[in-house]
Amino acid sequence: MDVENRLVAVPPGQVTLSDRRTRRSWAVDVAAFRMSVFPVTQAWYAQVTGERPSAVRGERLPVEGVSWWDAVRFCNALSRAEGLTPVYRLCDDSESVGWDASGDGYRLPTEAEWEHACRAGGSGPRYGRLDEIAWYRGTSQERIRPVGGKRPNAWGLYDMLGNVWEWCWDLYDAEVYGTYRVLRGGGWADEHWSCRASVRRRSHPTFRIDDVGFRVARGERSAASVDAPRPTRLPGRRLRLPGGC
Repeated sequence: MDVENRLVAVPPGQVTLSDRRTRRSWAVDVAAFRMSVFPVTQAWYAQVTGERPSAVRGERLPVEGVSWWDAVRFCNALSRAEGLTPVYRLCDDSESVGWDASGDGYRLPTEAEWEHACRAGGSGPRYGRLDEIAWYRGTSQERIRPVGGKRPNAWGLYDMLGNVWEWCWDLYDAEVYGTYRVLRGGGWADEHWSCRASVRRRSHPTFRIDDVGFRVARGERSAASVDAPRPTRLPGRRLRLPGGC
């Protein structure tokens, strides 16, 4: 596995998620898992899919211009390429997806996993001085940057803040926003306040833009031994989970 494709171990723990719009917070237990050191690069994406969707080309630039569905399909394609069982079951109508608990392949991180990994055991809004860890409006010169150009967090993960927003598995709030999925991390064009571990953004799963990418994860233990995570929901709201196939 190339260094840009490498995964690192993320230890178990608990993270408290919060939603600024509703002013609610809720604790989530996170099992051990593995996460890619960098956002998926254009080179890795092209190697797996044969496609180059990004607006600005560069092998070591994060892939962008990819929808949530593109990210899910990448995970399944990568799993098959490595002889692993895909995690996602895509329904015939291509508008619903199920999570196969027996799959040992690649997937998107859950929102709780993403924030836990970003914080890397810390409690502050960032894992270091923003200019040292993130490409954002104040440092990027308003363009996307190659992965790994800033300092990593304590667990060896780069670009968790800035460069590109990252798709997560979760529905944002199904009662209010339907199928909209969670985005985390902030991007190269964002102001400093968007580049914080707790910031949540949402978008339709078909949305594509030049500051949105993703990274991949895998379960640390056999996926068959644990329950499949469900999309995060706000406390007190009834979750409508699309799909399930």
